[in-house]
Amino acid sequence: MSSFLFQAGLVVALLILGYFFGTVAEKRHYKRIVLREAQSAVLPVIASRYPPEDRQYAQHLVTGNVVVASDYFKNFLAGLFDIFGGRVTPYESMLDRARRESVLRMKAQAINLGASHVFNIKFDTTRIATGRLAAMEVLAYGTAMIPADARVNTHESESVHGEAARGI
Repeated sequence: MSSFLFQAGLVVALLILGYFFGTVAEKRHYKRIVLREAQSAVLPVIASRYPPEDRQYAQHLVTGNVVVASDYFKNFLAGLFDIFGGRVTPYESMLDRARRESVLRMKAQAINLGASHVFNIKFDTTRIATGRLAAMEVLAYGTAMIPADARVNTHESESVHGEAARGI
């Protein structure tokens, strides 16, 4: 009996720790995302399929991708939602963070190219099953519109991806 109580207590303690540390990490990541979104607000991202025709632009494909994993507490809650049905709200914030982070990485690449805006933005989301942990990859891509008179930085991939990887 005491062995069962110990194991049950251990499971509860791990769930509480998972909730606490997952919440702290998620809040910190959201703060960094909000700060970076404010910094990159100068570059509009447009979902329209039709490019502007006001002047000459060079077009360049820009991408931003991120892989985000959930914590054990979210997996536990998602398992409960699977049993009872309904929206799986624990994963909604994870998907929101992944989408926003991928857009920020895409915008960083476009800014480094000297783009005035990015149009025709699309998302591709893939679930990555790694045993009991859930993870997902979100890819944001679009066409960077670079004014003909803008200078292009040809060494953007190393600096953009290095900075974006440290941002999460």
